[in-house]
Amino acid sequence: MKSEKDEDDTTAARLAANVRALREARGLTQAQAAKAASVPRATWTNLESGAANPTLSVLRRVSQALQVSIEELVAPPREAAKLYGVDALPVRGNALAKVRSIVPEPVGGLQVERIELAGGARFTGVPHRAGTREFLACEEGEITVFVGGEKWLLQEGEVLCFRGDQRHSYVNDRTRRAIGFSVVLVG
Repeated sequence: MKSEKDEDDTTAARLAANVRALREARGLTQAQAAKAASVPRATWTNLESGAANPTLSVLRRVSQALQVSIEELVAPPREAAKLYGVDALPVRGNALAKVRSIVPEPVGGLQVERIELAGGARFTGVPHRAGTREFLACEEGEITVFVGGEKWLLQEGEVLCFRGDQRHSYVNDRTRRAIGFSVVLVG
């Protein structure tokens, strides 16, 4: 079990790594970043070394200077990149209609999915919560969308925007497959 000192050391190390990485990503020197945050350069140096025990006021100024939340300053560092294999991406649907998430990590209020419809396939969407907007882009083939009692035919390159909080379904009336990308913005 970690002691409070171990937790404090971990938090200080995360703060140091995040402040340094965020500053470098913005192309700032320590002096420039300290000036932008209205803190002494020595304070900034201590933040990046892990030796600092900053006040909330200092954290607020640093977060504003780096244009991130205070939470992001002390959170575990993000990976520069992460590859997700096709098997790691959530899939729903059936043999004829496959819906696969292409944003595998939670992103507040955003859902992006690839919809593949075999010839003759139909997929019924689940209405999202009130205020949601959905954008469906037809990438390949043709997709008929039934939404709110209306029928829309999307051809390659077209995008349909609709309220996602109503009943909707996607149909491929053709024999060749159709592929679309759905972007859902939760309101």
